[in-house]
Amino acid sequence: MSYRKLGRASDKRDAMLRDLTTDLFINEHIVTTEARAKEVRRTAEKMITLAKRGDLHSRRLASKYLRNEVASISEEDDAVVVQSTLQKLFSDIAPRYQDRQGGYTRILKTAPRRGDAAPMAIIELV
Repeated sequence: MSYRKLGRASDKRDAMLRDLTTDLFINEHIVTTEARAKEVRRTAEKMITLAKRGDLHSRRLASKYLRNEVASISEEDDAVVVQSTLQKLFSDIAPRYQDRQGGYTRILKTAPRRGDAAPMAIIELV
């Protein structure tokens, strides 16, 4: 198999990867284990590639995978603007990588986790 099982059943593993990918797009960097970071990289890069295409079908495929969470709240001209993760991906993140042909994320290894000494990493958008 060409993926890591991460010690979970397939439904729980998929849910965890969806959550981590959504958090990566909201915060633009997360701290997790190396194995999880390498798996999140696969899904995040696919989502950014979909967002770069920018058509309706790509948006529907991305919305099927990403969680519907609030990415940011801002106030403009006496109106509160709430931006979802999907909107942030398509309007803020994808235009950043329009000239780039892949490699949208970076994994930086950090010190082992205290307690079980699991290898930790920071995954961030380049």
